[in-house]
Amino acid sequence: MTALAPAPRARPSVAPLADTLIVELATASDVAEGMTHVVSLLRAAGDLRRVEWWAAAKDGRSLELSAASGFGLGRRTAFPAGAAGTLILVGEPAGLEATVARFIEVLRRRATEEQLARHTARILRQNEALEDFAALVAHELKAALATALLQNDPGSGIHDAVSLVNSILEVARSASGPETEASTAKCLADALATFDELGAEVTAELEGELPMPPAALSVVLRNLIANALAANARHIRVTASADWDRWVLLVDDDGVGIAARKGYAAGSGLGFGLCRRLAARFGGTLELEPRPAGGTRATLVLTGGEA
Repeated sequence: MTALAPAPRARPSVAPLADTLIVELATASDVAEGMTHVVSLLRAAGDLRRVEWWAAAKDGRSLELSAASGFGLGRRTAFPAGAAGTLILVGEPAGLEATVARFIEVLRRRATEEQLARHTARILRQNEALEDFAALVAHELKAALATALLQNDPGSGIHDAVSLVNSILEVARSASGPETEASTAKCLADALATFDELGAEVTAELEGELPMPPAALSVVLRNLIANALAANARHIRVTASADWDRWVLLVDDDGVGIAARKGYAAGSGLGFGLCRRLAARFGGTLELEPRPAGGTRATLVLTGGEA
């Protein structure tokens, strides 16, 4: 008696499978998460050896493997999704072309919407940076130029004001600049170099780098030290430590303390409120609290995520 060969596995109809893939993509938080589920569903439903999703890399000029399901070699069929990336089926995709083509159309739209949302968010951050920049310039120049008018030789004061504007411009650009990590020791040295006379002892115990552009961290440190000096601090200690994806920077002083907030508000720095907004833009928090032994502690906490 002749044995019958097993019937080939029937492909799912186009509409139900395509709808399932589209729903998975639509309900995911982003394309990356959605494609992780889609490749698994497509491989199982299509009886394929492997499915790969190659997404656009950060440089925007190449692709990188973002999600994959299954193992094995075989015929590789690519389904380009424009700037979003490319879906690759390994095996025999016969009968799946229409399903994948319909899904790719939705994938293109979803990826375009995400790109538009990211671009909009970047513009909003840049607008916020411009608002802060205007406030920083007004605050810094007011203090620097007022000092210059009281000097016998106002030229040096004008020079300081121009230097301040240049440093603030660096901060405004740092929101979209290539440098995303800062050496705490170097930024502290840069901040201290802006003071002609400190009038206080500054000690430091610094560890590694912080996930914040150098220009921004330097300005924050400069402000915190300036505020401590305005509060008549004689000793300032700066410490930095890291714990997994959490970085903490502390600036302790023995000044008059938070109770005498006038000492902080009257400093020549750019203002604690603006520094707090600057920290928030890079995923951080900046807070003041009284020290038990007197004086003030400023705490900057940063996490691995960008704002």
